[in-house]
Order: sequence, then structure tokens, then C-alpha cells
Amino acid sequence: MSMFRTVTARLYAPTKPLIPRFSNGLRKYATQSQTDLKEVLAAMIPVKQEEIKSFRSQHGASKIGDVQIDQLYGGMRGMKSMICETSVLDPEEGIRFRGLSIPECQKVLPTAPGGEEPLPEGLFWLLVTGEVPTQEQADWLSRQWADRADLPSHVVTMLDNFPNNLHPMSQFSAAISALNSESNFAKKYAEGVHKSKYWEFAYEDSMDLIAKLPTVAAKIYRNLYRDGSSIGAIDPEKDWSANFTSMLGYEEPMFTELMRLYLTIHSDHEGGNVSAHTCHLVGSALSDPYLSFAAAMNGLAGPLHGLANQEVLVWLTKLQQDLGGEVSDEQLRDFIWNTLKGGQVVPGYGHAVLRKTDPRYTCQREFALKHLPDDPMFKLVSQLYKMVPGVLLEQGKAKNPWPNVDAHSGVLLQYYGCTEMQYYTVLFGVSRALGCLASYIWSRALGLPLERPKSMSTEGLKKLVGAQ
Repeated sequence: MSMFRTVTARLYAPTKPLIPRFSNGLRKYATQSQTDLKEVLAAMIPVKQEEIKSFRSQHGASKIGDVQIDQLYGGMRGMKSMICETSVLDPEEGIRFRGLSIPECQKVLPTAPGGEEPLPEGLFWLLVTGEVPTQEQADWLSRQWADRADLPSHVVTMLDNFPNNLHPMSQFSAAISALNSESNFAKKYAEGVHKSKYWEFAYEDSMDLIAKLPTVAAKIYRNLYRDGSSIGAIDPEKDWSANFTSMLGYEEPMFTELMRLYLTIHSDHEGGNVSAHTCHLVGSALSDPYLSFAAAMNGLAGPLHGLANQEVLVWLTKLQQDLGGEVSDEQLRDFIWNTLKGGQVVPGYGHAVLRKTDPRYTCQREFALKHLPDDPMFKLVSQLYKMVPGVLLEQGKAKNPWPNVDAHSGVLLQYYGCTEMQYYTVLFGVSRALGCLASYIWSRALGLPLERPKSMSTEGLKKLVGAQ
């Protein structure tokens, strides 16, 4: 596929200061003057390798917890069994990206000229290095991703030939797998490259894939919802989110600002969620980043993971259809109880780890309060925020009655005209690449082995614990 490029004048927002401390031990190895992320990584990796080698030699046999039988049958909840350097999810505090909360990221990460929300490019730099990047470093990533955004013709042809009834996530996953034809990692592995060099080709593949995902996603959107119209040109002077929204066909500046926020906050949620764990597991077999991330996207497509934001809007739409316009608290309470008594959950509420309101929900609510305070759907979501936790606590089953990220994201997209609910998980997938692939790069840099946990049968467990 041929893609035209335009050049526009670039304005730089003021450089934001580095935050003074990080808990991950990486900060002192990068400098503000270096803009090539690969060079920064090359300096960091040997130091991190030595740190982990020393730590394991001293504490490798230390125990970090017990495993209960209920955890084996209960989705391995709470089992400490993985390494994830990029983010940590605290049940009470929420997600921290390399030690930074979402509000902190909003304060210190670079923004677009005239914008207020963080650039996803800055978040990716943070996830990979542990450093808050300068504006120039984030801008360097913007240009890199614009330069790498073209798709091979066979992927374009494949997308054009998909039937309209094929779910957007199926198309997205298939296209990512097909991009494996471009894998540097797979080529170099086949040539017998030394394992100490794996990370370099993992990095190149990851950068290429992140760059191409908005192009793939926009092509799917245009084919399904805009009569196959052209996605237009990649502008090398625009940031990643701005090029994405332009390819989708949205020119409203606030929608682009929303997309910058959306792509930042959906990027990573430590290593145990389905998509992140899948990418890590498949990558541990030395499958290249394309195949590993495609597998992750098949997990994200599940209704208990990334499809949940679509289910929230379906539920909200049914609520509006059943109850009409303005809804009283009593009507809303009855509708919530009817949902629960019907054996269903209230979508968008509860989380496997969190035990408080999801900070990703909170920052989206703040965006809505600022930009669309009078929107009827937002008002309904706010009303639900007041009502649902109390009902769930009264029911007594939910460990976490508070809203998660999915309770809000679809409402914002709808407000700006992106009403195609089946497509929302694709947007989630574009964002999740930042976290999954940052971790993939480090997994290859640290030489993490093939993941192969031990499984047991019920009979074996019974014998182990002396059950009759």
C-alpha cells in the first residue's frame, strides 16, 4: 500500500522536568540528551542484568508466599508467580506505571502542543526505561512511529477481503499475525543470532508493530463503518494519537485529546491480566512480537477482558430503552436489582484485583466533567456511580463494588461520534501494545525462560493434602 506523507511545521511544548525519584533502579542510566530509545536501552540492559543476577544469587531460594488449593481452582488469583517490571497494580491504590500513578503521569509526561493529556509516546518511554522522557524524546518516538506506519500490501489485501460480518477484533488479530512476515526477530533467530542480541530485534519488531497498529485499526474501521474509504496520509509531524484519529476520520481536537488519554491509561495493568500474560507466555516460546501480541489480542477479545466496555454500553442502552429519558434513583435501583436477580452482573463494576474505584475510571470522569458535563449518558453513568456500589454491597457477593475503567470509556467515545461498540476493543488493543511490547523487550533482554508451570489433577491434590 502506498501512503502519502505531508510535512507541517512542528511546535514544541515546553519540556517537563524529570520526576525526582523512581523505585525501579533504572533512572540513573539514561540521560535527557539521548533521544534514541534503543541506545538508552543498550546502556541500561547490562546493569539490570547484573542487578537481577546478584539478587537471585543471594535470594533465589527465598520463599515469597504460600499457594492454596482455592487459588488453583480460582483463576490463580493473588498468586505471586510472575515478573513484570513495567507496572504494578495495588488493590487499594490502583495502577502505577514504573512507580507513577495516573495523576502523576498526567502531570509529568509530555503533551502535544496546546494539549493537556499525556502523549502515549511518553508513557511507552516510561514503561521501557523507567524514565520520564523529555518532550524531545517523546517527539522522537512520534516521528519513528510515523516513519514505520506503512503496511505491506498483502496485509492490506487481506483486510480488504474480510467479510463485513467478521468481528473487528478477529480482523485485528489476523492482521497482526500476518504482519509476522516483517519480523526481524524471526529472521534473525532463523539465522542463528546469539541470544544476547534477541532484545535488539525484539525492540525493532515492537517499534514496527506499535507504529502499524493504528494503520491496521483505521483500515478495519473504514472498511466496516465508512464504506471502505481511504485512511488518508500519515503525517510525520503529528503524534501517534493524532495520526490515528485522523486516519479514523475524526478531526475534532478534543477527540484526539481523549484518544491520547485513552491510549495512555489502557496501556498496561501489570503482568497477570489475560492479554499481558498471554503475550508473555507466547513470547517465552520465542515466538516473535507479532505472533505473541496477536495471541494477546485473542485474549483481549473475551467478554471478561477487553470486550467489557462494549457490554457496558449494551447494558446502558437497554436501561435507557426500558426506563426512558430521565431516570429516578428508585427506578435505577430496581433496574440494577433486576439485573442481579436475573443472574447477570452489572458490567463495568468490580475487578479481579482492585478494591477501590479504578483510577482509570476517575481520570475519564474528570475528563467528562471538564468537557461534557451535561451529556445525558454521562449523567446516567454518574448516577450509576452513586447507586451501584451500594446495591452490590447490599447484595453481599462483590468483593469490589466500585467501577472499573470499562464503566466510563464507551460513554466518552460515543459523545464524540464513535458509536460503533464492536470496535471499542480494537482501540483497547492498540493501547495495550505499549505495555505488552515494553515487557516483551525486557523479557528477551533478561533472558527469561520458557514459562512452564506445574499442573495437578484433582486426584493428585487430594493425595497431596491427605483428603479422603
